[in-house]
Amino acid sequence: MTETQTNTLAIAQAAFEKLTHGLATGEWEQFLDILTDDFTFWFPVGKFHGLNKGKDRAREFFKYVSEAYSEGLSITSLDRITSNETTVVFEFRDEGPMWGKPYKNRVAISFDVRGDKICAYREYLGSDGKSN
Repeated sequence: MTETQTNTLAIAQAAFEKLTHGLATGEWEQFLDILTDDFTFWFPVGKFHGLNKGKDRAREFFKYVSEAYSEGLSITSLDRITSNETTVVFEFRDEGPMWGKPYKNRVAISFDVRGDKICAYREYLGSDGKSN
C-alpha cells in the first residue's frame, strides 16, 4: 500500500467513525466538519435520490436520516473495506427502527478523499429484510 493510499484510508476510516456516531446519535457536526465545501453525495432512493451538492444539502440529508431513524441506527457488522489512492468503500450491515418499524440493511458507501477531507459520498443499499 502506498503512503497516499494509507493516508486516504486513515481519513476515510475517521470519517466512517463520525458517520457511525451520527447514525447512532443524530449528532452530525463532527461528520459535517470533515466535508469539503464543494462536497457532493449520491443517494439511491427517496427525496434525496440522485446527485446532491453542497454541505447545506448534506446537512438537510443527515437531518432527514435522523428523523427516519429517531432511535438511532446501529452498524451490526463491517464486512469489507476496499481502497485505492482516492476512494474508500465500506460494506456493512445496519439495523434499527425506521419510522418506528424494524429495519435491517446491507450498505456499501464510498468516500472520495481530497487532502484531509471527504469531497464525495455515494451510497448503495439493499434490504436485509425485517427483523423479528
